[in-house]
Amino acid sequence: MANEILKNIFKDMHSTIIASINPDSVVDALLSKSVIGTDDNLEFVDILVQTQRCRQFLSLLSGSSHDQAFIHLRLMLLKDYSWIVDDVDKRLKSSRLLSLPTGHTDDGKLIL
Repeated sequence: MANEILKNIFKDMHSTIIASINPDSVVDALLSKSVIGTDDNLEFVDILVQTQRCRQFLSLLSGSSHDQAFIHLRLMLLKDYSWIVDDVDKRLKSSRLLSLPTGHTDDGKLIL
């Protein structure tokens, strides 16, 4: 459920994310968590324009069958894109998860 809500939030933030994120900064971490596979990575690695690469990356994640794809994406963005995560968290609090406690553990994981 949390992954699906995050997926919708990231979808709503699509334009901001495309304009702001270099997907290369999170791909290796997502590969290590098996959120995306090596073959999936090849789908956008040759795209030279960063915004197009990011668009393809988000499309790949949206189609992922990994049950925590967007949870992992949120965690990967904490280091370099904390302002985006802050926006995601604000949207989480105004979503259906409003009644659930949110926060971060010491290792940066979202508490839902």
